Amino acid sequence: MNTEELKKAWLKEEEIAHIVGWDFSHINDRYEEEEDLPWDYDAIVRSYLKDEMKLLDYDTGGGEYLLSLNHPYSNTSATEGYPPNVKLCEERLKPLGIDIRECHDCSHIPFADETFDIVINRHGDIDPKELYRILKEGGIFITEQVGAQNDRDLVEMVLPGTEEPFPDQHLSIQEERFKEAGFRILKAEEAFRPIRFYDIGAFVWFARIIEWEFEGFSVDKCFDRLLKMQEEIDRNGIISGTIHRFVIVAEKDRRS
Repeated sequence: MNTEELKKAWLKEEEIAHIVGWDFSHINDRYEEEEDLPWDYDAIVRSYLKDEMKLLDYDTGGGEYLLSLNHPYSNTSATEGYPPNVKLCEERLKPLGIDIRECHDCSHIPFADETFDIVINRHGDIDPKELYRILKEGGIFITEQVGAQNDRDLVEMVLPGTEEPFPDQHLSIQEERFKEAGFRILKAEEAFRPIRFYDIGAFVWFARIIEWEFEGFSVDKCFDRLLKMQEEIDRNGIISGTIHRFVIVAEKDRRS
């Protein structure tokens, strides 16, 4: 495609960039990430989860992962803060008997003290003190988090000099916060792995969805830099960046 055709195609990707729940299927086979993390979040969750446990999935997205666990619905709760996903969860989870509550503030979770045996969270906001409050004695918190350095090389390609949106998102910092809140760390691991795009349209769609990382991104604003990325695609068939992830499993200390 010539330059004009490329811009038209990229603008189309920009226009349609939206998701329901946390569904990236629009760019399946056009990009890949999290293919080789050194842990398996699902396996970790299932290793602790028992049917009799009261479970909370904090920041559940569209509830896709929560439903995959097939946990007894009467023992299952969830929160979500993004309005379209709140509506989706009310339609999808509430009829099953899952207790779904809207929550926009990880420091004020709308459940009573010591409600849950286990709280899980993947890529959502966390406040260790609040998690300590809602967990029972000996309760488990499991999270996989996006780190501060996530996609930074990709951001620099299109928006050089952009500040990190979450500079405290490093394992060492978060681990210390959990210890200070009264948790015992059972597992803590950090990883940097590749993210790959096979066409620039997929990258445009991605950058518009992950707007908190690519703040101010648009095809018009970044067009010249996108063309340079296209040259890389033409040469090598791929644009590569780096994801930053860490996982924490923490137990609310049992009283002596």
